[in-house]
Amino acid sequence: MEWSACLDEYEKLVIRMNTPRVVFDNAVCATATLVKVDSARKHGILLEAVQVLTDLNLCINKAYISSDGRWFMDVFHVTDQNGNKLTDESLISYIEQSLGTCNSVRFTGFKGLTALELTGTDRPGLLSEVFAVLANLECNVVEAKVWTHNGRIASLIYVKDCDSGSPIEDSQKIDRIEGRLRNVLKGDNDILSAKTTVSMAVTHTERRLHQMMFADRDYERDSTMVSTEIRPTVTVQNWAERGYSIVNVLCKDRPKLLFDVVCTLTDMGYVVFHGTIDTASNQASQEFYIRHTDGTPISSEAERQRVIQCLQAAIERRAYEGVKLELYTTDRPHLLSDVTRTFRENGLNVTRAEISTTGDMAINVFYVTDAAGNAVEPKTIEAVREKIGYSSLKVKELPLIYHKAAGDETTTKMGTGGAVLLSLGSLVRRNLYNLGLIRSYS
Repeated sequence: MEWSACLDEYEKLVIRMNTPRVVFDNAVCATATLVKVDSARKHGILLEAVQVLTDLNLCINKAYISSDGRWFMDVFHVTDQNGNKLTDESLISYIEQSLGTCNSVRFTGFKGLTALELTGTDRPGLLSEVFAVLANLECNVVEAKVWTHNGRIASLIYVKDCDSGSPIEDSQKIDRIEGRLRNVLKGDNDILSAKTTVSMAVTHTERRLHQMMFADRDYERDSTMVSTEIRPTVTVQNWAERGYSIVNVLCKDRPKLLFDVVCTLTDMGYVVFHGTIDTASNQASQEFYIRHTDGTPISSEAERQRVIQCLQAAIERRAYEGVKLELYTTDRPHLLSDVTRTFRENGLNVTRAEISTTGDMAINVFYVTDAAGNAVEPKTIEAVREKIGYSSLKVKELPLIYHKAAGDETTTKMGTGGAVLLSLGSLVRRNLYNLGLIRSYS
């Protein structure tokens, strides 16, 4: 065989080794589709696989994560939002293609837009002021997501120029946008920590929001604002014999919970080697065997507490009580400014928002409380709907993510100290071995 031919075969081998293999199985489980992904192990690849599935709003009911040497296998039990197996061939083909290129997959949405990143102290009416500034500066908001947690706000807003419909590239206008928004975010008491950034970069919105709030250290601010009785239960123990740190999470199940946890562990520099995820009766149980990227486990009590705080914060960022308002109407200039001003004038505080446009239609979701963070009076909601339009603004009650009873139950289930570590030390190994997913536990 000629040398060039040998090189071609070697290149093909390298491609095969580094390209994840994806298998769908609808026969093994009666209630879910099994999605099996195996490939050479690489930091972040678990997050990218979970990201592909959750971006399609699929539910991961169970999962088994295993690494053996330089290889990994993940098995996800997946259903659609209605709890059905995946049977749409076009959807399956898309998932196969996306997962099959997981080593190089990148978020490609919102091209041709300018991204505005905002962090600062949350307060009633802040979002209204932000959208008013953007409207005044002739910026059309195309997509946006806003999270609040522990008295902080993080927002990723994608805009284009109202006149040209193009990304905003004029440096002077960008400076004006940053300056005006920074002044709004500072208010009277946030001079040092308010931040605004204008970027043309393409990024995964929800992962970036997690990174922004993590950088803003929301996990350690005003922790008393969230009752400890309803916080997710997170424990971290070291398994010295195997050199792992074992993270266990118990909380109310909800969409994208696995993404939020794995995203946080990955961005904190931890690698998941083994794990099990299970959901039953709306409760989620997640267990991960992790190490630093250099192969070492968690080394101090301070680091252990930081992991616990950061995972609790990552779970809580999506967990909002209040009323869910859905706005579906024809898009127009200043729409968001007008709508959020109406909220402010009626004493509503937006705790979370998801803004999107499809064609000439605006599809916006707002989660609102009163100015003190309490439930909104029905008459206030009706006054807002009357002003904006009953046909445009629909009301849906937001289910509570956490309940006091669930918090008490998870505390009971977790146990403490050595009992937790003992159960952790056998559960994952038994599950993974019985499923044939690993040959060793190292």
